[in-house]
Amino acid sequence: MKPTKQLHQNIIDLCKQNNAKAQMQLYGLYCKAMFSVALRMVNDTFLAEEVMQKSFIKAFKKIDTYKNEVAFGAWLKRIVIHQSMDELKKKNADIIPISREVMTISEEDDWHMEHEITVEDVKKAIRQLKEKYRIIVTLYLIEGYDHQEIAEILNITENTSRTQLLRGKNELKEALKNRV
Repeated sequence: MKPTKQLHQNIIDLCKQNNAKAQMQLYGLYCKAMFSVALRMVNDTFLAEEVMQKSFIKAFKKIDTYKNEVAFGAWLKRIVIHQSMDELKKKNADIIPISREVMTISEEDDWHMEHEITVEDVKKAIRQLKEKYRIIVTLYLIEGYDHQEIAEILNITENTSRTQLLRGKNELKEALKNRV
């Protein structure tokens, strides 16, 4: 049973009072979705679980800063994405090399494929992208962030975000073409 908006707010208010039962309820409401976000970002089940746990701890510590300006899930997702990026940096991953090149990028690609592609095919192809492309493609196509938001999250320029997305989409397109 999905909680009503008021019940949801009551749970958040109790969490702000450090109520452990309310924290478990909130965790129960969001753990699967946040695990999925973390898994798409880090591409590793064990690390995604760790990211999710650390994100919830961070969220409960900072819950007083949540002001209902955005949906709670969106606020929490941002924490998960930042935690994912922190964990990837700890692994000394070369996340996004900053490109100095200036490019004009058309995002109107021809995605016409000659064969049928399932959602699972696309997810699998995204998981197999180079990390620097997978992160941008995930944030843009799956999580719905725009280039300005991605630039802020990853501490890159909007142009770099666009460039990495274009390259990632091209690799994704090639992977899907070669699937058959």
